[in-house]
Amino acid sequence: MTVSKPIILTFVGCYFPGYKFGGQVRTTTNMVDHLGDEFDFRIVTMDRDFLDTEPYPDVEADAWNQVGKAQVFYCAPSHRSLFFLRRLLSKTAYDVLYLHGFFDPVFTIKLLLLRCMKMIPKRPVVLAPHGEFSRGAVNIKAWKKKPYLVCAKVLGLYRNLVWHASATYEAADIKTIMGNTASNIVVAINLSPLSDKSPEPQWPDKSTECLRVAFLSRVSPKKNLDYALNVLKNVRVRVCYDIYGTLEDRSYWASCRKIINAMPGNVAVEYKGEVPHDKVCDILHGYDLFFFPTRGENYGYVIHEALTAGLPVLISDQTPWRNLPEKGVGWDLQLDDPSAFIRRIEEVAHMDVAAHKKLRNCAWEYGRQSQNDDALQANRCLFLNLKLKWMALSRPL
Repeated sequence: MTVSKPIILTFVGCYFPGYKFGGQVRTTTNMVDHLGDEFDFRIVTMDRDFLDTEPYPDVEADAWNQVGKAQVFYCAPSHRSLFFLRRLLSKTAYDVLYLHGFFDPVFTIKLLLLRCMKMIPKRPVVLAPHGEFSRGAVNIKAWKKKPYLVCAKVLGLYRNLVWHASATYEAADIKTIMGNTASNIVVAINLSPLSDKSPEPQWPDKSTECLRVAFLSRVSPKKNLDYALNVLKNVRVRVCYDIYGTLEDRSYWASCRKIINAMPGNVAVEYKGEVPHDKVCDILHGYDLFFFPTRGENYGYVIHEALTAGLPVLISDQTPWRNLPEKGVGWDLQLDDPSAFIRRIEEVAHMDVAAHKKLRNCAWEYGRQSQNDDALQANRCLFLNLKLKWMALSRPL
C-alpha cells in the first residue's frame, strides 16, 4: 500500500522567484529543497515580489504552479480577502498549516482569525515568528505592536499553536512575549542551502587603498544600517561601504542618507540597489568585510551567504552566528559597545594580504559545511510528529 506524503500547507508573504524579502524566502526554499521528497509542500504566497506593483511575468496567478519540489499558489491582491482565503483552505487538502511571520496581516493574522471563528478545517498549526520577538525587533514600532499583542491574547488568536523557534534563545524570546500562550515551542534550526561542492575560489587580494566593506539586506530599522553608518563615521582608516538591498522603509532610508551626507572624507558610502539571490555570492566575493550589525535575526541567511562567499563577517550578537572569533571567521559583538566595531574594522584594514586570505579561507570552509543532521531531523519531526498526533486524535474510538 502506498503511503501518501504529509501535506504541509504553507503561507508565506514572499516566495521564489521573489528575493527582496530575504530570510522568509530562503527559509521556505531551503526546507522544500531538503524535505520536499518526504513532504508534499503546498505554498500560498503573493503573486509579486516584496514592494513590487507588477506581478511575476512567468507564473499563473490564482492557480497552483509546480515550482521545484513544491506546488505554489500565487495570490493576486484581489484574492487575499477572508472570504477567498477561507475558500482556498476549504478546497485544499492538508495535514499541517504552517505560517510564517507573527505580524503578517494577510498570511498569518487573517488565517488565525478564520481559525478562531472555526471557519476553516481543524488542523495542527505551526507558526514561525522569524526573529520578530527579539529585543531589538519587538521595540521597533512598539506603539503599534504592543496593543495588537494585547488584543490577540484576549481573542485567543495564538492559542494552541506550535511555535517554531530556530534557536533556544528565540524560544526564550517567544516565551517572554507570549507567556503561557506559548506552551508548545519546538526548536528546529533553519536549514541552510544544499551544500555547494564547488572548488575553492581564488580570492581577490585585500585592497591597499580602501577597505571594501559590504552591507546586504533590506533597509529597515531592524537591520540597523544607521548604527553601521554611525560606527563608520568614527573609523580612522579609508573605507568604501557599499549598501545593497530593498529600500523597505523610505523614511528610515532618508535618515540614513543624512548620516551618509555627513561622512568624513576617509569614508565613501554608496547605495548599489537590489540583488537577485543568485548574484549575492558573486557580489560579496569582491569585498574584504561584511558589516551587518543587525538588531536581531532568527537565522541570518545573508550571513551564511557572506561566509560561503569567503567573506569575514562583523555582526551583532543578536543572531545564531556566535563565537565567531574562535572559529577564525569574524566577530559577533554587543551593540552597546560601538567602539568594539570600530576597532575590528581598523584591525581588518591594517591586516596584511596573507592574514586576510587566511581569514577568508576559514570563512569559506565554515560557510560551506554540510547541514547538521540533527537540524534536518528536528525540522522533519516538527511536521511528522504533528501529523501522527493529529491522526491519533482523529481516529474513531
